[in-house]
Amino acid sequence: MLDQPIVDIRELRVEFQTRGGTVAGVENVSFTVKPGETVCIVGESGSEKSVSSLSLMRLIEFGGGEIAKGQLQFQR
Repeated sequence: MLDQPIVDIRELRVEFQTRGGTVAGVENVSFTVKPGETVCIVGESGSEKSVSSLSLMRLIEFGGGEIAKGQLQFQR
């Protein structure tokens, strides 16, 4: 059980609809977190950190985004 991921994100794509069309806020993001691990997401401003985190918490829809592709799984 300890080798099973707590979080498993595969090929996440998040889209936003704008006047100019569809914009990808996150494209092809994948990572896992196993028990006892710490994962840090770092990057410069605009590098998809917040959008990835909001998607993981299923809050991105409240900000106008949509999870268009991928899998987000949690183990309890």
